[in-house]
Amino acid sequence: MKKTVAISIFLISTLISNAQSDTSKVEQYCQVIATPRLLSNKVTIDIDYGEEKSFWHDTRLKTDAGKLKKFNTVIDAINYMGREGWIFMNAYPVRMGETEIYHFAFKRQFLKSDLQ
Repeated sequence: MKKTVAISIFLISTLISNAQSDTSKVEQYCQVIATPRLLSNKVTIDIDYGEEKSFWHDTRLKTDAGKLKKFNTVIDAINYMGREGWIFMNAYPVRMGETEIYHFAFKRQFLKSDLQ
């Protein structure tokens, strides 16, 4: 009888200890890329989360309604990232011929269990 109680307590305690979720955090990074549009004052915003890009799969940012997310300005995109919990790190331009493409780096902490 004592052995069965001891074994039962041992099994229950191992199940309870495995049920706890991993609360450790890991930093993830992303990049907002602002490219000027041809013959316009507006920019095209691309957000790179580091996911694999494919010709067959559309990875563009969409609204809750499923429509393509559009930003009015670069600041609109940066404010969007702030509302989503991303923290601004750095900005730098990359010159491509006569065009400057601006890159904005962000970081955010996630629970390790949320990324798996």
